[in-house]
Amino acid sequence: MSTYAIGDLQGCFLSLQALLHKIQFSPANDRLWFVGDVVNRGPGSLECLRFVKQLGNVATMVLGNHDLHLLSVAEGLRPLNKNDTLKPILDAPDCKELLAWLRQQKLLHIEDQYALVHAGLLPNWGWPEAQALAHEIECALRGPGYQTLLQNMYGSEPDYWQADWRNAARQRVIINAMTRMRIISADGHMQLKFKGEFNHIPDGCVPWFEAKTSRSTERTIIAGHWSALGLHIVPHFVGLDSGCVWGRELTAMRLEDRAIFQVHCAETELSSGVD
Repeated sequence: MSTYAIGDLQGCFLSLQALLHKIQFSPANDRLWFVGDVVNRGPGSLECLRFVKQLGNVATMVLGNHDLHLLSVAEGLRPLNKNDTLKPILDAPDCKELLAWLRQQKLLHIEDQYALVHAGLLPNWGWPEAQALAHEIECALRGPGYQTLLQNMYGSEPDYWQADWRNAARQRVIINAMTRMRIISADGHMQLKFKGEFNHIPDGCVPWFEAKTSRSTERTIIAGHWSALGLHIVPHFVGLDSGCVWGRELTAMRLEDRAIFQVHCAETELSSGVD
């Protein structure tokens, strides 16, 4: 049995099918890990969401910012953005079932020597703390008051972690770190507006995975979200968002031997921009 971690789909269903064909994926023998942002911007958001859901226990998925945005839009808490491709999901006969399933997904998945998260983990979070904080959000999202979480998660402040944050501020920092963060300043503040390439990082800031951390190095973090970074492999970090929705590649890594598999974008209708 092999386990493949797959980068941000963002509605690129044709590319996903091409990648699964390339790795000769077998639901009976293999597992798939998805780094989040399964939906939005590409033309096949509904198909991607349905496919990952129907995989059942074969798939492990963590939530990305676009997945959370879908939940907010569905609850009427946020409007559809100009480049969103979520309407087919909202109009689908199985929409409620899909969204109920989406709310059950994790923010962080830790298994053996790997940790799967959409964007990143703040450097002062150890493994037990990071897992506990993710669980806080997961429980709130699965609970009866999940709309309050979705309503309060928007915004970039506070942009740093304090253990005594409570309520909306606490939840917002956790969600922003795990689904939006790319770089942080030397004093630990997330710079959430930055979406650029590695060599354009502002002075005084570093990629979050290069910051000095209190976590042990027993695990490698697998993430997506940073399409301008592209496929990026360094000790203890693998970035798998290779910008498929922007016309580049969709990437998978086989965890057992870290072999990399890629296909060029197969979609014919692509939005423009970076997110």
